[in-house]
Amino acid sequence: MLRIGFGYDVHRLVEGRKLILGGVEIPFTKGLLGHSDADVLYHAIADALLGALALGDIGRHFPDHDERFRGINSGYLLQEVYRMVEEQGYCLNNLDAVIVAQKPKLLPYIPLMRENLAKIFKTPLNNISVKATTTEGLGFTGREEGIASYAVITVKEVLKNG
Repeated sequence: MLRIGFGYDVHRLVEGRKLILGGVEIPFTKGLLGHSDADVLYHAIADALLGALALGDIGRHFPDHDERFRGINSGYLLQEVYRMVEEQGYCLNNLDAVIVAQKPKLLPYIPLMRENLAKIFKTPLNNISVKATTTEGLGFTGREEGIASYAVITVKEVLKNG
């Protein structure tokens, strides 16, 4: 059985925070504000995974009022979500994600983001697509007020021997 999930996340850009996207620290004058490290790419992917199996959303499993998750590495949260997926008898089939940011330019960092995701999902790199785009100066991302990310995922049921 194949299931599809869609995820979206957005965080405000602020001074005094590191910019972490896809588990990669990106040199920039601002970072994303959030309870965790605010990695919008990982958050959108986590929501897509949870949605594929009707398991709620990232806020349900890792609420922003829970101090255990303050400043937490979103890679850990994504690994925990993927563990839930595996417990349901599924694995990643493929991922297509896009980061929406006017600045900084993300192209040089995308290969490492893809590698990080392939490791988390224990899958070949060709199952992982990460892209970046701008909004041509339009909207909150165009005004450099925040960064957004979208993700579409398919998961497939793991066939058991015997």
